Amino acid sequence: MIPSARDCGSNALSLPIRLVTFTYPFAYKMHGASPESLILGTWLATCHAAFCFRFGEARLDHVHLEHQVEAMTREQRGFSLIELLIVVAIILIIAAIAIPNLLRARIAANEASAVGSLRTMGTAAVTYAATYENGFPPGIADMGTAAAGDTTASCGEALLIDNQLTTGIKSGYSYTYKDGTGDIPNAAPTGGCAGWNLYSLTAQPVTPGTTGQRYFYTDQTGVIRFNATGAATATSAPLQ
Repeated sequence: MIPSARDCGSNALSLPIRLVTFTYPFAYKMHGASPESLILGTWLATCHAAFCFRFGEARLDHVHLEHQVEAMTREQRGFSLIELLIVVAIILIIAAIAIPNLLRARIAANEASAVGSLRTMGTAAVTYAATYENGFPPGIADMGTAAAGDTTASCGEALLIDNQLTTGIKSGYSYTYKDGTGDIPNAAPTGGCAGWNLYSLTAQPVTPGTTGQRYFYTDQTGVIRFNATGAATATSAPLQ
């Protein structure tokens, strides 16, 4: 029986194997080869062709596998150092642009809050004078609220401003309330409190340049004044 290409390990005869199997007998017959040599030669040629064909398939499979491994490695390798440095640089650029803007916005918000607090305290001082009829309050605590739960008003705790502002510090600004220059305080009546005829109220940033930039001043006239470089006084420019 003549060995076939299946005996060489091939799954099926390809076209090249069929051509070799068909042409080898003629080649051996032309050279006067014996039948045994003809059979052996045909089988060897078939095996050779089958081996070459299968080797080619295996080579293609190997190349395909290499491409798959390379693709998987590329997907799983993560970020390179250059990519990470680029990302960090972009973040730093954005921060350099955003942080100053955020700081300016915070300063503007604190200054607006300070102006509003000065107006609130000025209104409270006028209300205090009208209620107790002995002049303006002698201090922030007298027109303020000592504790959040307090409900009984008196000349020593009029409950006209909230307990946070009563502490003298709010939204990055500290507040100072003083008797007006040259004022002679009104003596306290029986059961009452002393009062002022004049007062001055200033607001200064807790951390200049960070919590606020401008300084503010007001008094019994109700006009709010400011100074961008130092403490505001009665001669500072009025706030528009």
